[in-house]
Amino acid sequence: MTALRRIDLDGNALTHLPAHIAALPLLDTLLVYGNQLTDIPPALGQAAALRHLSLGGNSLTSVPDTLWRLTGLRSLNLAENEITEIPDTIGDLVELRMLDLGHNRLRHVPETIGDLPHLTDYLYLSDNGFTSVPASLGRLNQLDYLNLTDNRLTTLPQAIGDMAALRELRLYNNRLTALPDTIGRLSRLRELHLMNNQLTTLPDTIGELQRLRHLDLRDNPLQRLPEAVGRLAHLVHLDLRASRLRELPDSLGALPRLEKLDLRWTKLDRLPDWITALRHQGCAILL
Repeated sequence: MTALRRIDLDGNALTHLPAHIAALPLLDTLLVYGNQLTDIPPALGQAAALRHLSLGGNSLTSVPDTLWRLTGLRSLNLAENEITEIPDTIGDLVELRMLDLGHNRLRHVPETIGDLPHLTDYLYLSDNGFTSVPASLGRLNQLDYLNLTDNRLTTLPQAIGDMAALRELRLYNNRLTALPDTIGRLSRLRELHLMNNQLTTLPDTIGELQRLRHLDLRDNPLQRLPEAVGRLAHLVHLDLRASRLRELPDSLGALPRLEKLDLRWTKLDRLPDWITALRHQGCAILL
């Protein structure tokens, strides 16, 4: 037993995790997803060799303070529990590359989440219900994927523009009324998902997202699109379903790589002439 490096207990009906697991000196990976755990033994914080820990899909309302002593962790999954608070000591997990806190009941995101310099692969904070995120997110300048969907966000911090490595940003099902101008600094962004917010327009800086391929704006009360959208030279998919747009900027007709423009349930006063040209270049127009 002392040579065990990986334990996979996913998808059982466990109600108890034995504390002596922490005594396994070489334990690298512990997977306990999809069980019925209501608590975690504090001794788990002594599993110094642990690099990958999955406790998602249980019934945890909190985790022991000792968990934040596992400073060698590379991935941590606490999703799909009932956790209401994450302490500032999460910032001590400086080797984390992947963090999933989605589908909990978090009231706020700790400022110290910005102290995770190696967080590169993903950060899931979806479906919690918090109303804001800290400006310290901007310090996660190596992060590739950020999911903040299904919360109650009304604004984003200007510092989000400092997340220089971000390639995918998911913000749908919130209450955003505007995007910060700094969004245009996300020069590596390829996907921007904004479905079902309260946006009425976009900042002109949206046109600076030169690598953007997918822009989803459906189910927003959009009243205008800036001409700057026409500068998105790599845009492939533009979703404008169920907006309040009455007209489209002529610059959209010059998008060279557009393959799909979705205008269903958007009542334009008239179809622009350039729609025909887009169809001829192979773009699917859905009306």
